[in-house]
Amino acid sequence: MNQEASVATTMLGSFAYAMIILAAGYWGGRAVSRFVKNLMDRRDVDQALTGFVGNLITAAIITFAAIASLNQLGIETTSLIAIVGAAGLAIGLALKDSLGNFAAGVMILIFRQFKAGDVIEAAGVLGVVETLNIFSTQLKTGDNKTIYVPNGKLLADNIINYSAKPMRRIDLVIGVSYNADLSHVKQVLANILADDNRVLKDPAATVGVLALADSSVNFAVRPWVASADYWPVYFDLHAAIKNSFDAEGIGIPFPQRDVHLYPAEYQAPQKNKSDIVA
Repeated sequence: MNQEASVATTMLGSFAYAMIILAAGYWGGRAVSRFVKNLMDRRDVDQALTGFVGNLITAAIITFAAIASLNQLGIETTSLIAIVGAAGLAIGLALKDSLGNFAAGVMILIFRQFKAGDVIEAAGVLGVVETLNIFSTQLKTGDNKTIYVPNGKLLADNIINYSAKPMRRIDLVIGVSYNADLSHVKQVLANILADDNRVLKDPAATVGVLALADSSVNFAVRPWVASADYWPVYFDLHAAIKNSFDAEGIGIPFPQRDVHLYPAEYQAPQKNKSDIVA
């Protein structure tokens, strides 16, 4: 009887220790996770990465606590760990592409090449970043389509972030007739830029002769604007240049081709089939 009581006491003690280890792992995991999240928040780390890392730490600590609890109860965990490891390897091989996108998503979140709201061009897609997911990035195109781009493709390709800088330069090529007064054209273009309040004074805009093309003298017009004003100014400048050139009598040439028709001086006579000797 005393032996049975001793065994029961030992089992109850082991069970109590196992529950304490499990509870300590649970609460300890949450405490460590909160500490890491607060630390990452103070360093202004992206919220998506903060939540992911916090959940990963919590899951890892609870898993170790659960294994320690099973050991305390006398349950052999070596075989269990081996089974979990083999299953993890098989799952990893089956989901290698997804894991690659996952790793790429973590790298993007760490290095912060872009954030939600930025206009980017990558993997053959141009659009506004809506959501940064672990496996893919959600973009909205200019015609309001939603595109999910795998993070692996984004990380492997050149990423052009049009929103990273506060200013952008507009590059226009304006052709005028060879008969135009180049000094007059340059002054008209400079006045158009000066009249638009959205064109920045610093850095100064560039207006100059770019090339003597086949049908026109091409001017480079390169003003600086705020990134948010890029497309409105781009469209408005084209309209303003056309209207100003019309008012100033400056011709805007277009490619022309002269076709010369010459009369045939000689035409070979047609032969009849009877003239052909086999």
